[in-house]
Amino acid sequence: MRRLVYYVAVSLDGFIADEHGSADAFPVDPDTLTALFAEYPETCPVHVREALGVDAPPRHFDTVVLGRRTHEPALAAGLTSAYPHLRQYVATHRQDLPEDPTVTVTTDPVATVRALRAEDGLDVWLCGGADLAGQLADEVDELHLKVNPVTLGGGVPLFRGAPGVRRWEPAGTTPLPGGVLLQRHRRVRPGAA
Repeated sequence: MRRLVYYVAVSLDGFIADEHGSADAFPVDPDTLTALFAEYPETCPVHVREALGVDAPPRHFDTVVLGRRTHEPALAAGLTSAYPHLRQYVATHRQDLPEDPTVTVTTDPVATVRALRAEDGLDVWLCGGADLAGQLADEVDELHLKVNPVTLGGGVPLFRGAPGVRRWEPAGTTPLPGGVLLQRHRRVRPGAA
């Protein structure tokens, strides 16, 4: 069974964006990007792949699930798909997305993710955002957090609207250039030994 992996940048105080939804406060070090895209080449958006020299095949994910607001920057840049090299599912109830053969709209992300996890293949990347992560909180198997050396003091949490406690166990930490830590955590399911 494939895993749903929430791979996202986060501040030291647990926010994925500031109160305006911007991640501009996260430092962008070219060496950090090089290290991240060497490990996760499939997460490099199509419009910068060539400029950054990212051409490796997917290592972790062959599918990405994202919310409408997370998909919005691609649309604003004139792209109908930021990740045409992956199967993409955009969770939204709006019907105004431009047509793109690599993008599938879902109005039931939980059912979609459960079906995807039952398939063979690489893992499924939960790209964001917080509202979608909140809806999928019980489906997330692993967290891969790019912990940035900055505090935001408030903003968009890692999970929004996900009541209840979920337990995680550390699965490794990798220091990256620019002071970023890649922290991996596995979900501890109730009743698991």
